[in-house]
Amino acid sequence: MKSKQTGCRRTKIVFTIGPATQGPDMLDAVIRAGADVCRINMAHATHDWTRQVCNAVREASERTGRDIAIMMDVKGPEIRTGDVATPMELKPGEVFDFTVKPRSDGAHGEEVRSVDVNYRNLVNDIRVGDTVLVDNGLIRFEVLEKNDARIRCRVQIPGKLGSRRHINLPGVRVNLPALTEKDMGDLQVAAECAVDFIALSFVREPADIEKLRSVLDDLRSSAHIIAKIEDQQAISNLEGIVKACDGLMVARGDLGIECPFEDLPIIQRRAVRTCLTYGKPVIIATHMLESMITSPLPTRAEVSDVSNAVYEQADCVMLSGETTVGKYPVECIEAFDRIARRIERDKDVAHHVQTVLGSDQAKMLRSAVSMANELDAAGIVVFTRRGYVAQGVAALRPKEAPIYAFTNSRLTFRQMRLLRGVEPFLMNFGAEPELTVQKAIGLLYQQGYVKIGDKVVVVSDILASDRLINSIQLRNVD
Repeated sequence: MKSKQTGCRRTKIVFTIGPATQGPDMLDAVIRAGADVCRINMAHATHDWTRQVCNAVREASERTGRDIAIMMDVKGPEIRTGDVATPMELKPGEVFDFTVKPRSDGAHGEEVRSVDVNYRNLVNDIRVGDTVLVDNGLIRFEVLEKNDARIRCRVQIPGKLGSRRHINLPGVRVNLPALTEKDMGDLQVAAECAVDFIALSFVREPADIEKLRSVLDDLRSSAHIIAKIEDQQAISNLEGIVKACDGLMVARGDLGIECPFEDLPIIQRRAVRTCLTYGKPVIIATHMLESMITSPLPTRAEVSDVSNAVYEQADCVMLSGETTVGKYPVECIEAFDRIARRIERDKDVAHHVQTVLGSDQAKMLRSAVSMANELDAAGIVVFTRRGYVAQGVAALRPKEAPIYAFTNSRLTFRQMRLLRGVEPFLMNFGAEPELTVQKAIGLLYQQGYVKIGDKVVVVSDILASDRLINSIQLRNVD
């Protein structure tokens, strides 16, 4: 038996930090339990708190000896209702106004209840007959008419409307900017704290990603961009978004409101397959272990949901409320870990991946993965400065062999935490490639990842006639 081959969980775990996990003892426990990436939700974060959290995560990484990545999730544009003095109990069939200017008179001289909306241009984006969903879709309206001051609707599904409730507009193309003023300030903090990933909310088209990339370039940030798909427009532009981003998040919260819920599994599967095709990592997020906010064990349906993401070969699964305010954050990480490890051992997990990676290097990586699969290699050892070699190998989803990725960049080391099947190592590269390869294999042996007699496939550059060339090598551990 290979010492640690069965010990390398392929599916990565993202957790969201909050009051339940921000203390040093709990943060250490979450990292030791197997978390790979810490997400900071900027919808609920101040700049001072964000700086403190980034420092706390780096310190916890030092204490635990396990350097994890940090992902800043910027809030992005959103439409919300305004403040109300007291919650309004809406009735079925009631006429109700969403106002963008001071209130106008009610219909037929009768008073019509209303609430303000923070997006003045909504009256130009929406059409008569469209649906307006409020408070995570719990309240539903149909648009009856509109003018430049308000949108008049009829209540279809009643409920209690409180202050600053989120509005969803299924099928409506909303002309909000990709980045808000708040986002721009948050991104400055991200650059200052050298976060590893930026998750961009409500991505609708590739241009949204290019806008963020331009901002990060100006800030001299090397953070990778994770595009969150959350509405129907993003689904329509899925292929272009995947091509433009560094990774994708299937944000099933808003997505499940914007789209018919029965379509959500199909959208998730399509998103994962598209990412695999283009060699981009993909995160499955929202409501994965929701019951564990208050329960120490997941429901059977949640176990099946997490298992499905692993069967689909998603790179990561993510926790939100479970680790921000939940009672059992460590148990959630442990549950993810147990489920992922068990499903990854199942022979029914598909490994045949069709990619469009067509460069010469990509063809070489495909050969390396084929060699590892055929020879039952104990691992694929790659050397990478920016992570692209490791990402290319990971995208091909080797059957059994873990990917041991060595880099001399701490940023690249942390960014590889997101890649399925990749175990990253930080190591200085010597001037002589052969010595670097020997040092890496020796380190894997010392740490118990391989044993004497194991075969490993090495993807490296070698020195030939005073120049470096790419190579694939089969080595025996001795």
